[in-house]
Amino acid sequence: MPKAPVTFILNDAEAALFVDAGAPLIDVLRRGVGDLTPKHGCGQGTCGACTVLIDGKAHLSCLTLAETVEGKRVDTTAGLAGGPQLHALQDAFIEGFAAQCGFCTSGMLMAAKALLDANPDPSRAEVIEAISGNLCRCTGYEPIVDAILTAAARTQRRAV
Repeated sequence: MPKAPVTFILNDAEAALFVDAGAPLIDVLRRGVGDLTPKHGCGQGTCGACTVLIDGKAHLSCLTLAETVEGKRVDTTAGLAGGPQLHALQDAFIEGFAAQCGFCTSGMLMAAKALLDANPDPSRAEVIEAISGNLCRCTGYEPIVDAILTAAARTQRRAV
C-alpha cells in the first residue's frame, strides 16, 4: 500500500509522518502519533466519539482521510487543558457529572468546543443541535447540555 507524507499541527505541535493511502485520521492519531483521546466507536460516523476539530470545525475522524489534514490544524481533547488548568468545558463536565462512563466525553467536549468557539453564548437549543451527532448511553444528555451552558456562562463572565 502506498504511503503519503502528511504534516499538520496537532494541539500546538507539528506532526509529520507517512500514512497509508486512505487511512482514517483516527487511526493516524491513535496509532501514528499516540493521541488516544479520540475514541474509536462505531467507525461509521454515527456515534461522534471520534470528533476532533480541523481548523476549528468539528469533524468525525473515523470518516476523515488522514491525507486531507495536510497543512491543517487538528485539535483533540488532549489539547484542551492548558497545563494543569482544565478547560472550562472540562471543569463543567466534572462538576456536573456529565461524564459517566466517559466513552462519549471526548467527542462531546470537542463538539461543544467548536460550538463555543463559534458562538460563546449559545441557547439550549443550539447546544442540543451542536451535540446531536454524538451518542451518549449514560447521562440522558441533560447533564451534558447543562455542563456546556455552564461553561459558556463562566467563559462569558471571565470575558467581561
